[in-house]
Amino acid sequence: MNKDLIAIFEYLEREKGIKREIIISAIEESLKAAARKSIDGASNVTVQIQSKTGKIQVYCEKEIVDEVEVPAQEISLEQARLLDPECELGQFIDIEATPRDFGRIAAQKARQVITQKLRGAERDVIYEEYRHRTNELISGTVKRFVRGSNLIVDLGKVEAIMPTKFYPKTEKYQIGERVVALLLDVKDTENGGAEVILSRSHPEFVRQLLMQEVPEINDGTVVIDKIVRDPGYRTKLTVRSTDNKVDPVGACVGMRGSRVKNVVRELHNEKVDVIPFSADPIELLQNALSPIEIRKISCNEEDKSITIVVDNEDFAAVIGKRGMNARLNSELIGYELDVQRMNDYMRARALQRAELAESDDPALDEQLTSLDGVNKMIVEHLIAEGYNTKRALLLAEPEQLATIPGVSLETADKILEQIRKQRT
Repeated sequence: MNKDLIAIFEYLEREKGIKREIIISAIEESLKAAARKSIDGASNVTVQIQSKTGKIQVYCEKEIVDEVEVPAQEISLEQARLLDPECELGQFIDIEATPRDFGRIAAQKARQVITQKLRGAERDVIYEEYRHRTNELISGTVKRFVRGSNLIVDLGKVEAIMPTKFYPKTEKYQIGERVVALLLDVKDTENGGAEVILSRSHPEFVRQLLMQEVPEINDGTVVIDKIVRDPGYRTKLTVRSTDNKVDPVGACVGMRGSRVKNVVRELHNEKVDVIPFSADPIELLQNALSPIEIRKISCNEEDKSITIVVDNEDFAAVIGKRGMNARLNSELIGYELDVQRMNDYMRARALQRAELAESDDPALDEQLTSLDGVNKMIVEHLIAEGYNTKRALLLAEPEQLATIPGVSLETADKILEQIRKQRT
């Protein structure tokens, strides 16, 4: 009995899930080359391995002839009939020709081919087991680190890899630690095998975690439209409901935040913002920034950009650490996002008005009679206070105009901005 081969069969069946017939077929095929080299002049060599004993037998096909001229390829009728009494001249017969030391020679010469064949068989097992499970959550044990911080994760039958770029920089792992990840892909390797790729940084990982916690997502009542992430730090996702009676944000957050807390815990305390979906990018942005109030907003559809002005004290929160919040909101709405402080906005507008007031435009000195969108009574109040031309208005500060009856600071700013736009 070939105990080494039997041990290999049992190990690959038990640990790798590769059927014994596949292993035997691969080894038989690979040993043919070694057998041809071991038996000079032999043709049509076949190799058979007994599945229970591991015994290796090599057979050569020989032609039955009257007179043997090439012993490696021919056999006399007399000798052939000792093996098969009914054989005739001109027929071919398989003769066992296993070399005396073939076990050692075969092991040396066929090791590389066997390894390649078995790798291909293991690849087929991997594909069969995991190719239909992409985008599913899967758990395993950290087995070792390779090429720096790439993780090798033991899934049971196979080992998967989680490259450094596929898990947050904030996460550190120890050998033997359990890890849950997204089965991202199954792909071929350069050496002919296959590997399972895992990820904890992909947005789909968050979706699958939420699906475990929120039944309404699984039954289609709540739909996640988009997820954007800065892995390890913050995730933003938009949700909508197909049932008017169901609050999509409330369903995802859960009672006292229980559902989203479970997700946050698995993400190692990464912040998760659940935002009501809107097809209107401006409304969606307002939802994402709530409760922060957007003081002014302008949208350029041609450049796909939105500029917003917020109060000075809200600016840091809107931008976020390292610009993360603004960047994620930009990805969420699909527009470039420019955020300005109210002070900076007012200073820039005041400078533009001052430059316009110093221009030689004669229209600015025409007697003021009306202003588009401004109540006639307010215009009369402005004229009564000496602001009887557009130039006079441009030279005034909004705070000065706001002291006039009927003119609020917001109205004053609106009047000055309207004049500026009309003359630029």
